[in-house]
Amino acid sequence: MTGSPRGRSPAHPTAPEWGHGRVADGDVPPATVCAVVVTHNRRALLDECLTALTAQTRLPEWILVVDNASTDGTAEMVRAEHPEVEFLALPENIGGAGGFHEGLRTAHERGAEWAWLMDDDTIPTPDALQALLHGAYVAPVSPAPLVLSSKVAWTDGRLHPMNEVKLRADREAIVRSCELGLLPLRQATFVSLLVNRRAVDRFGLPLKHYFIWSDDLEYTGRILRDASVGYLVPDSVVIHKTKEPYTAVTEAGGRFYFHVRNLLYMVRGSAWTPLEKLTLLWTLSSTTQTYLRRNRFRRDSVFVVLRGLRDGLKPVPAPGPSARGR
Repeated sequence: MTGSPRGRSPAHPTAPEWGHGRVADGDVPPATVCAVVVTHNRRALLDECLTALTAQTRLPEWILVVDNASTDGTAEMVRAEHPEVEFLALPENIGGAGGFHEGLRTAHERGAEWAWLMDDDTIPTPDALQALLHGAYVAPVSPAPLVLSSKVAWTDGRLHPMNEVKLRADREAIVRSCELGLLPLRQATFVSLLVNRRAVDRFGLPLKHYFIWSDDLEYTGRILRDASVGYLVPDSVVIHKTKEPYTAVTEAGGRFYFHVRNLLYMVRGSAWTPLEKLTLLWTLSSTTQTYLRRNRFRRDSVFVVLRGLRDGLKPVPAPGPSARGR
């Protein structure tokens, strides 16, 4: 692997049952972090993302770019401008889901304790990683968190509507987490997500066949369904630098197909409880109605929805052994 290990943080002291309490801003646990960035034909944004990663107050031990068969000179830019970054070139575009599958698998196989997942249009603020690791430090130690998510904003500072997080419906956990500057998660996205290697050991990898959209919700939902815990760390902030603050509904074109198909995959999967699956079906119904109205029920938009419904009800592709956990 390319890239050299960075300096280590202070030793992790013995902790009480419910976290470490408020500690100095710079305190973070000792850890090996691999930042995993998935990219496809967005060279300029990737350059900005990598520049922000190499300017972190707490640097990752190494950075891995997973390239989904870009044709815009991405590989040449990374070699010229960021020679310290490891570059994994995939032979074909297997989507964000496939890219995160391969990136997380590589980080895990090479011994990273944490993999910091993000898209190429994620621009971390300078202390984003330090704040995430600080969140791991102050979090309860039993059970220790398996995932930690950043606050995701758009370029104007508003929360980005695409990166919806869902909190765990547990009043006691919410109150106790707030006392530590955290919020208990039920789901999160891959725009800035710190994943512990124990999550991969127990729950496997993201599902490649999702291609784009909802793969992150399924993966974090699968991890956090029962006794496992994860947290939103509001002090860790990243900018999701999209052209507009879009959602799956407002995104133009045929990619709404993946929203429909993958929601049905989730309804048929194991990441969600029966009650949560009813919520997913309501979401599918309401977003589909909004999408069709926005597109004035044009024939092409109706076909997008029908294709998604048809394929979402077909047999779900079986995940590979590495995606099922151990």
